[in-house]
Amino acid sequence: MPRGSTVRRTLLLGVLLPLALASCSSSGAVPAPAAGSTSPQGPVAAVCDHLPPGPATAPAGAVRVDPAVVDDLSAKTKNSPAGTTFWLAPGTHRLSDDEYAQVRPKDGDVYLGAAGAVFDGREKNRYAFAGPAKDVRLASFTVQGFTAPRDEGVVNHDSAPGWVIQHLTVQDNDGAGLMAGPKQQILDSCLRRNGQYGLNAYSGSAVVTGLVLRGTEVTGNNTANWEAKVPECGCTGGMKFWAVDGADVVGNWIHDNRGTGLWADTNNNDFLIEGNLIENNDSAAIIYETSYNAIIRDNTFRRNNLPDGRAHADRGDPFPSATIYISESGGEPRLKARTSNLDISGNLLQDNWNGVILWENADRFCNSPANTSSGSCTKLVPNVSTCSAPAIAKKPLYGDCRWKTQRVVVQHNQFTLNSKALGCEEVCGRMGVLSNFGSYPDWSPYQGAVIQQAITFQQDNSWRDNAYAGPWSFVAKEMSNIIGIGEWQSAPYHQDANSSYKPNGGG
Repeated sequence: MPRGSTVRRTLLLGVLLPLALASCSSSGAVPAPAAGSTSPQGPVAAVCDHLPPGPATAPAGAVRVDPAVVDDLSAKTKNSPAGTTFWLAPGTHRLSDDEYAQVRPKDGDVYLGAAGAVFDGREKNRYAFAGPAKDVRLASFTVQGFTAPRDEGVVNHDSAPGWVIQHLTVQDNDGAGLMAGPKQQILDSCLRRNGQYGLNAYSGSAVVTGLVLRGTEVTGNNTANWEAKVPECGCTGGMKFWAVDGADVVGNWIHDNRGTGLWADTNNNDFLIEGNLIENNDSAAIIYETSYNAIIRDNTFRRNNLPDGRAHADRGDPFPSATIYISESGGEPRLKARTSNLDISGNLLQDNWNGVILWENADRFCNSPANTSSGSCTKLVPNVSTCSAPAIAKKPLYGDCRWKTQRVVVQHNQFTLNSKALGCEEVCGRMGVLSNFGSYPDWSPYQGAVIQQAITFQQDNSWRDNAYAGPWSFVAKEMSNIIGIGEWQSAPYHQDANSSYKPNGGG
């Protein structure tokens, strides 16, 4: 695995709730009108331990699965035709003790749980639901105790297409709770305390398209603390997306994960991240890395990146550890998407370690030894070996072999910070657009300050019409250049036109 369009389907009543009724309203919370993530009733998508129960009796025509019979779920799946509905009776359902025992659905199978139905791997079985079957539906039970290895998942292990996950609790597993395939929908579910990720959207050489994550609580994931075991693996957090083309992440509560809340890494495109509450994650709230074309709007971000930011400061690392981290990513009009920019707008960022950081590593490009997404090239150049000297020094490869931080617009956001309460007066509250001095490899055409100059002045990155409250400062062009709002708004940067700034207004 490398490091680095809305789908709305009406679901049959009696098996799964209609999508219109299955959104964030299951928690009783109503989004606020701006940056809409909380209400007097609580956060949007506060669904863990509050999911509605499944049917108390087996629906007409459904196959009853008996928790008293070991391996009943797997055996009845194997012996039933495609498109069967299975009803998991109340109790704990088990597989045999074989670590590779698993349920392998057939196309169109439906698994529906009664109140109290639990599918438990008992720390013996690796995978719960696996195989290539398409259009499988899971609803209203708990999946727990499975031991998927790192970078693998428990539910939809093989990233099959068209799965619908609704009112499901996936908790206390190793690896990822869910994998995701094309046109998968994850609705009003609870993904918590899984060893690596709540969700890992990855499908090998295939591209995951039309992915929907809506009304779901993603919390407490990466219990195995993989970054400590494999430093800088980039393999942890609430959720990770790889080569996803078209994703809606809407109305979720993403909180208290060890690591990043939401991480899109390597050749993702066309993301809508809207109306989420993202808070108390140890690292960045969002990382959008070596990817393209996204809308990040009307979200609320609170108290993210405090442990990671403080650790950076304690070891004297000058890099501005971000809350929204845009790394070698931006708008690309040549790729089909609902926007040709990377638009960060209408969000509320409150008491996070830092703000929005736009970064482009001068040494990271297709075919560079410094590219941690080794083996991957940009979506504009399919063959890695094409990006080599001397051709890379000339158009079009000079531009197309880079993942560019370009066409990023940061507008109409509110940034508030009480740095005194966070205990970080001198080292937090940064916003920035910057790069490093290019130096590697020796055949790179991007050596020196060319990328610092490009990301800062030539790639249409802009802040405007924002409101700042608190002692914010700005990092421009390179790490050591920390400036105030006056310099940021003046020549040569000309950023944050029509923005307001109240240095003592953050509390």
